[in-house]
Amino acid sequence: MHLSECLAHFLTQCDADGRSIHTRAQHERSIRWLIEALADRDVDEVGHDDVARFLVSDAVRKTRFGFAKSAATTNALRSSLRCFFRYAHDAGFAPANAARLVRRALCSPAPPRGLSDDELARLEAIMRGARGESCERDRVLVRLLVASGIRLGSALALDVGDVDLDRAELALRTMKNAGVGRVYLNARIVTEIRSLIGKRTSGPLFASQAGERLGRRHAQRRIVAWLRAAGARRATTHSLRHSFGQRLLDRTGDLALVQAAMCHRSVISTTVYVRVSPERLRAALR
Repeated sequence: MHLSECLAHFLTQCDADGRSIHTRAQHERSIRWLIEALADRDVDEVGHDDVARFLVSDAVRKTRFGFAKSAATTNALRSSLRCFFRYAHDAGFAPANAARLVRRALCSPAPPRGLSDDELARLEAIMRGARGESCERDRVLVRLLVASGIRLGSALALDVGDVDLDRAELALRTMKNAGVGRVYLNARIVTEIRSLIGKRTSGPLFASQAGERLGRRHAQRRIVAWLRAAGARRATTHSLRHSFGQRLLDRTGDLALVQAAMCHRSVISTTVYVRVSPERLRAALR
């Protein structure tokens, strides 16, 4: 069986296991990269030396500009290889697990890149002064991301029926790891969403000018443009989620509360927001 055939079976198993579309897509990208490098040979002919040579090749270790990639960058690739070849072995398509010796690199998670208070203030000022239906929609979307910490994909998947303004709640039907959840809103964002909905009783909460659901890539481009206009050059749409998490933890000091608010499955994911300032450390050691 060729690697490409085995990949098709593997992706079917991913679907059967309930893997998210993002995990599935990551696995498919990684294995197709391997297939191209190994010329789609039979899966039972691939050994651990072939996998190792692939991982140390310039195509994997360097960017297209010739700079070395960090170990953290290639960890997703290592994970995909491990999952794929374990499946191939367990399913009986290969006599051995060719990725059995592959290990993820040990590295600390990157610190969250939230916006500073000044950047948030500039973003708010710029968006407040913009006029037009698209600008008003963008303003509510950005304010929702900052006020609730939900991911962009979850926000764009919201329908009008998912919003309970009387209870100040949102029902999230699309989340990372195929989960569902509920988030709570403050009074200001409730007012904003109420104005955005108007007299609508159905349809997407965030719609394009044609009335269709706002696309993820289009929303990302527009939000990044707003961020650049506010001077937040390195910020992304996910920076708005990080801003929420960091400020909530700074305000409450309650890690479990932040975990629940951000719908993290594990508190380990929430610990990236824990930071100790030099001033607090110096004061504690006096």
